[in-house]
Amino acid sequence: MTRARNLALFACLSFALAGGVARAPQTRLATGRISIAPWPYLPGSRIPLRIDGLQVPYRAAVIGPGRFLDGATYEIPLSTAQGSAMLVAGNAAGLASATIRIAAPPPAGRDLVIVASYEDGLVFHDAAKFSVLGVLSTGGASSDVAIDQKGRIATTDTQGTALTIASLAPWIVRRVEDVLVGDEVAVDRTTQSVFVTNRDTDGTGALTRVGLDGSVTRVATGSTAEGLAIDERRQLVYVANTNDATVAAVDARTMRVVRRFRAVRRIFSLALSPDGSRLYAVSNQSAGSPFAAAGFAVAIRLSGTPRIVARSADLTFPLGVVLDATTGTLFVTDEGSNEVDVFDARTLRPKRAPLRTCTTPWKPAIDFSADRLYVPCAQSDAVDAFDTRTLRRVRGAPFRTGNYPLAVAIWRSSP
Repeated sequence: MTRARNLALFACLSFALAGGVARAPQTRLATGRISIAPWPYLPGSRIPLRIDGLQVPYRAAVIGPGRFLDGATYEIPLSTAQGSAMLVAGNAAGLASATIRIAAPPPAGRDLVIVASYEDGLVFHDAAKFSVLGVLSTGGASSDVAIDQKGRIATTDTQGTALTIASLAPWIVRRVEDVLVGDEVAVDRTTQSVFVTNRDTDGTGALTRVGLDGSVTRVATGSTAEGLAIDERRQLVYVANTNDATVAAVDARTMRVVRRFRAVRRIFSLALSPDGSRLYAVSNQSAGSPFAAAGFAVAIRLSGTPRIVARSADLTFPLGVVLDATTGTLFVTDEGSNEVDVFDARTLRPKRAPLRTCTTPWKPAIDFSADRLYVPCAQSDAVDAFDTRTLRRVRGAPFRTGNYPLAVAIWRSSP
């Protein structure tokens, strides 16, 4: 489509969207701004129409591939090749427009860092240079992301009712409904089922399992389910119930709660030792918060009656946790101090001074193939990266990503 034809269509659409009201000739500039990511979008994206400076109601249209699903969400067809589309919205008071760039799907033969951005969806980065390859907008608020060994990616919608699942080869994007207000997500490599914690379903927290066939099964676990860890050998899923200070152990096959035990107040994030004997948990508290109690990390021995066998010193406002069993190190992000605490996994005593990082570090992740620790920083719109052996910052980090990043998943093209 030529530029001249685009301009002509834009003029026609402008008249139609403004209600077709006859006016005296005048120069009018668009009064609104359609907010989009600064990078290309991937096929299968659903992009909510967010407009600043234009009052509702308004009408929207698209020039190019795709359609509006409900007048407020633009969808890029899976079959779309590289190109662009123009979004136009308007009413009698003004107009707004934006050009959407469309990129080819990320290649499965390339190492990737995939970031869950609360506002933008999934942002795909090249793992070597950290450059952005494209954005998969899910139409919701992504709070976590996981990927399995076959390149199947799952991301939550923490404000909605669907789980988005994409695959790298071939590139497919689908949505599974009835996965309510998802918080954390993980894939069980044994059964290939996807597990999601639900903060609130029917007045309580829950765990949802999405089978490989798309079937959805859910079980109530406690008050406000947040953290998640899977013992694949025993087929147990551990769920942190933040507002009742308990952990629920769920049988992954039957989806029944087989055990629930007391842990710590405001239990938030979980990490499990490779042998399934120790569960690490974060008490997401701050002495200066409304809870008026300091946060900390604990190690819980799971054999027999679960009990706390190690506790860190008080922390500013701890949030996320990840275990490097190879080096015996537990990393805990602190949203209050903007640091990553580095603990001995056995004693939970500091191994060294905390790592300074960007603002509001959230859920950390380790790329064991490259010995890298990734730290998404929500209020910096960036991801930090450290070498897990030297604990020095990786060259090129922190790197820019989508708005309000909360989690990271890593894809290695070869084992």
